[in-house]
Amino acid sequence: MIESILPGCVVAADLFHDPLDATLFPEEEKVIEQAVEKRRREFTTARVCARAALGRLGLPATPVLPGLRGEPQWPKGVVGSITHCAGYRGAVLGTSSAVTAIGIDAEPNTPLANGVLEAVSLPEERTELRLLSAGHPQVSWDKMLFSAKESVYKAWFPLARRWLDFEDAVISFDPVAGAFSARLLVTGPKVDGRRLSVLSGRWLVDRGLIVTAIVIPR
Repeated sequence: MIESILPGCVVAADLFHDPLDATLFPEEEKVIEQAVEKRRREFTTARVCARAALGRLGLPATPVLPGLRGEPQWPKGVVGSITHCAGYRGAVLGTSSAVTAIGIDAEPNTPLANGVLEAVSLPEERTELRLLSAGHPQVSWDKMLFSAKESVYKAWFPLARRWLDFEDAVISFDPVAGAFSARLLVTGPKVDGRRLSVLSGRWLVDRGLIVTAIVIPR
C-alpha cells in the first residue's frame, strides 16, 4: 500500500497481518525477550517487512536492532524507516547513495484521544485542521497531523541526532495532491551542504489507515 506514495528511488514492503512462522535473529530476540505479545508481534512483523525490503535492494537478511531513540539500525549503505500500528506493519528502504533520509508512519484513521491534539499541535495547525475537516470529513485530520509529525521526526533524527518536539515544525496539508510540508522552526541539519528547513511528504488514506511518508533524496 505505502509504495503508491513513494518515489522510485526507494523500495517498500508491508503487511496487514502477522505471519505465524515469522522468526527473529538471536540479537533481535534478546531485545524483546521481556515484551508483551502485542509488542512481540509488532516488532517481529516489522522485521519481516524490513528483510523483504532489504531483499528488494539485493541485500541479505540481517538483524535490525533499535538504536538510541528506538530508530532501526540499518546495514552500512542503507537508509530506512519502519512503522507499525493496529492492522499494519511496513518498512521503506533506499541506498545512502540515492537517499538521505526516510520517515514513515501509519495510524488508524480515527480521531486522537481527548487532549492529545492540543499537546502535539500549534494554533495555526489547529486552524487548518478545522478547515480540512469541514471540506474532507472522511479523514481524521488530527490523526493525520500526528502521523505526519511522526514521519518528520523519523526523517529528522538520523540526520540531526537530536530530539525534535511536536511544536518544532509546522505542518500544512494539500488535500487534493495528497501531500504535506513541514517547516522547521529550529535550525535543521545540513544535507548535501545545504541547511534543511522544509521537509516534504505525501499521505494516503486507505483500508481504514492513515499512512504518511517523507523521502529526502540525494
